[in-house]
Amino acid sequence: MILYNVTTNIDESIHHQWLQWMQQIHIPEVLATGKFTSARLVKVLVEEEMGGLTYAIQYTTDSKATLQRYYDEDAPRLREEGSRLFGDKMLAFRTELEFVSEFFQSN
Repeated sequence: MILYNVTTNIDESIHHQWLQWMQQIHIPEVLATGKFTSARLVKVLVEEEMGGLTYAIQYTTDSKATLQRYYDEDAPRLREEGSRLFGDKMLAFRTELEFVSEFFQSN
């Protein structure tokens, strides 16, 4: 399993608009590509020196090949929309992670 992580710093002036767009439009559109099985949106609690608020979105997919298909077929269009709406008030970087194992506390 591959996790596609997008970490985004948002200027406070557009924070609420961006968060609403992410939850109601962008994340559902990414999932609608059929290349991801789930998405998790989390807020980063460490304050950045540059200010703003930081979030990470983790999309789960089955393989690097599927992720590459997303890059080739869908990512340019979906990234352009965010750029058009929020411009330089949004800074994102992407990381690919491979799932190794998961642990839970037992009672």
